[in-house]
Amino acid sequence: MEAVEVIAADSRKAVLGYDVARQRATFLFASGRAAGRNARRAVWALFFISCMLGSAGPAQAGPSPWIEIRSPHFSVVTDSGERRGRDVALHFEQMRAVFGALMTKANVNIPIPLQIVAFRNAKELRDFAPLWKGKPTQMAGLFQGGEDRSFIMLDMSAENPWAVVFHEYAHQLMSGVLAADTDPWFEEGFAEYFATIEVDSKQAMVGKPGEYQYRILEQGGMMKVADLLKVRKNSAVYNENGEHRGVFYAESAMVVHYLYDNGLIPRLATYFDLTGNRNMPVEQAFEQTFGMSTLKFDKVLRDYVASGHFRYYPISTSKIVSSDYAVAPVSEADAEAVLADIHLHSIDYHDRAVTEFQEVLKADPSNAAALRGLGYAYLQQRDFTQAGEYFRKASQADSKDPRVHYYSALLMSREGDFADRSRLPEMTRELETAIALDPNFADSYMLLGMTQMYAGDAAQALAAMQKAVQLSPRNEQYRYDLAHLYADQHQFDQAAELFETLRKAENEQVAIGAGQMLVRIQEMKQAVRSGAPLPSEQAEVVHLEGDHPAKPQSKAGAPDAAEAGQAKEAAAIKFLKGTLTGVDCSSPPVAVLTVVSGTATWKMKVSDTTHLIVIGADKFSCEWRQQKIAVNYRQTGSAEGNVFSVEIQ
Repeated sequence: MEAVEVIAADSRKAVLGYDVARQRATFLFASGRAAGRNARRAVWALFFISCMLGSAGPAQAGPSPWIEIRSPHFSVVTDSGERRGRDVALHFEQMRAVFGALMTKANVNIPIPLQIVAFRNAKELRDFAPLWKGKPTQMAGLFQGGEDRSFIMLDMSAENPWAVVFHEYAHQLMSGVLAADTDPWFEEGFAEYFATIEVDSKQAMVGKPGEYQYRILEQGGMMKVADLLKVRKNSAVYNENGEHRGVFYAESAMVVHYLYDNGLIPRLATYFDLTGNRNMPVEQAFEQTFGMSTLKFDKVLRDYVASGHFRYYPISTSKIVSSDYAVAPVSEADAEAVLADIHLHSIDYHDRAVTEFQEVLKADPSNAAALRGLGYAYLQQRDFTQAGEYFRKASQADSKDPRVHYYSALLMSREGDFADRSRLPEMTRELETAIALDPNFADSYMLLGMTQMYAGDAAQALAAMQKAVQLSPRNEQYRYDLAHLYADQHQFDQAAELFETLRKAENEQVAIGAGQMLVRIQEMKQAVRSGAPLPSEQAEVVHLEGDHPAKPQSKAGAPDAAEAGQAKEAAAIKFLKGTLTGVDCSSPPVAVLTVVSGTATWKMKVSDTTHLIVIGADKFSCEWRQQKIAVNYRQTGSAEGNVFSVEIQ
């Protein structure tokens, strides 16, 4: 994308000429930690921008019909009319495309399903706002995370609600694309950079600094760059509200702007490798990466901010149009169920949700969304009997709802802790159905992998867990469980690579467990080389609070020795890297892959291409040629095997 230089000094002068006491941009960050594997997904993140967004228009009188707009990647439920609903869906499709261009990633996904609700006025949105001293906060938009569902809510009467939610939307996109956490200054700086993008019907303009960033840095001064780079997620400046946190966000955004404007973003991989993997001090790593000291960059950054010269990057979005988006009416009962679902995922309104679902069912006893929501509420309360009954009714009302099938399997896992092996086939069927209906929800794959692991099918478990990690590469629990399965299958190099990345995990238990497992893997490799018995597992299997239980430590409920031996033999799998030279699809759904690895040419059979787990591509293709490939397989003969998963590299 070609940059266009724009001199913004005049606009800066106008911004800094504001009456700061009256026009000051205010930020309110409200957070609450919910049980779950990924802390960020459970955090409420709210940006309250008062005068800068303009005052909200007057509330409209009378009820408006609810509709749903479905675009290729989003669902928007709104009572603000079809035109505005299409505009919301179009904005999110455009921003999704822009993110892919900025990150140079072809496959952009969000690992947790997202529901967008566009309210026609501020009064309606206020019923879902986080409470501050018992009263709802004022806002133009809100992002609300969850383990199974995330929500974005917008006030369509506000002048510009987009920047409020696009910051958090950027975090969600990063979680589905980037394989590792980066430093907070880049995470937040990029999210701020992303949030200021302006889009119209033809293109997006990337690179406009937010007006409030000038104001904050002018009033609060700037941090030393070395101090900015050293901020971590447990640092006070990152977690405590106030002026210092505002400066951190604004300056982080300006650093990211500078890096983009000067073509330095590609060098960040080197910087994060030096500081993360090689433990180099940030000052030394910065100078080695960018060719200047952090002290020199302090002056460079101050001059850059003061100059008002920035580069705007036009990215065409002309191919994204809203005219063909599907529009359907939403009944009052269904709309109320969606709103109750938001409350169910809210810390402040959780108790109200049960009553709201029950009210919907009084008017419409077969409402599938309300039945599902009430079942999930009871599951959270560990009332398994009630949860199971409501999930059964929800499935009867709508058998094509992926969340019902996922919840049903989740219920069985929590009821029996995987100990009742007779229920594993039913759990597998439910999860395979959920995946068929929603192939992008990472936790369905992870729970399926756990189920298959306990059923003794390590090959299928490995493929499912790999897919979960592909969809949600930053999820520490997913990587930890996958690494353990690699170790169990004697794929020590793959296990060690994952455990190494987890030594600095945000969760301290995971970090400790990863360090212990790295030591044990070396012992296991030595034992295999010497033919000695493998050492018993010493490291504690750690599991974050989440939707499925950890691998149990005791032997209770384990199969007997003969049965375990048969399962181990049946589950013996291998890993192969090579070049895919051809695909024979002459007998569908069977396919045979020709893979050259070293001096050997392998014939790898895929029994059903429609159900094969594929990593690194959207789906299986008979046209693949000369592709680098990694295969999990069970060997059936000399240079022959049955494929369980393929990764296109």
